[in-house]
Amino acid sequence: MKNFFFYALVLISYVGYAQSDRGFGIKGGLNYGSSGDLESTINNTIENPDSDIGFHAGIFVKADLGPIYVRPELIYTQLNTTYSIGDFKLEKIDLPVLIGIDFIGPLHFFAGPSFQYILDSDLEEVSIGDVADDFSVGAQLGIGLNLGRLGIDLRYERGFNDNEVEITGINANRIDTRPEQLILALSLSL
Repeated sequence: MKNFFFYALVLISYVGYAQSDRGFGIKGGLNYGSSGDLESTINNTIENPDSDIGFHAGIFVKADLGPIYVRPELIYTQLNTTYSIGDFKLEKIDLPVLIGIDFIGPLHFFAGPSFQYILDSDLEEVSIGDVADDFSVGAQLGIGLNLGRLGIDLRYERGFNDNEVEITGINANRIDTRPEQLILALSLSL
């Protein structure tokens, strides 16, 4: 797995420097995790609006290819998701590889795969087993606005398949470590 992230970092560097219009930057923001149960998520959000909020911080490289761009990112993410049995906390490394298109002026749309490597997971007051797969793949899509060197984007992320962790000692058997997310990010091109 360490080799994967080494090669991913080399690829990010190569893509960024192989193009004439390139950019490197930092980014960070808030993540909102959802358990997938819409009624439960809405009720929990009304009662505790900050309970499913997490954060992320990382770096990106952007290679402009005319109106289309490629933007790999390397991001540390801490995510909180509320389930009926407790709050699930997850720390992970994300590697989204986004392909975007400039739309109108500073507005752009993007989508692409997002690779995830789980660093740590915890469910308060409940014993959990090992995560089924430390490594999983999902997808992100979103919309962004660039104002000079400053950017803001909103994206949606979902895994391609469930990546479950087993819960011991209670009736509920498993929870998904790849919950749906809304991600709000600010970025600064350096």
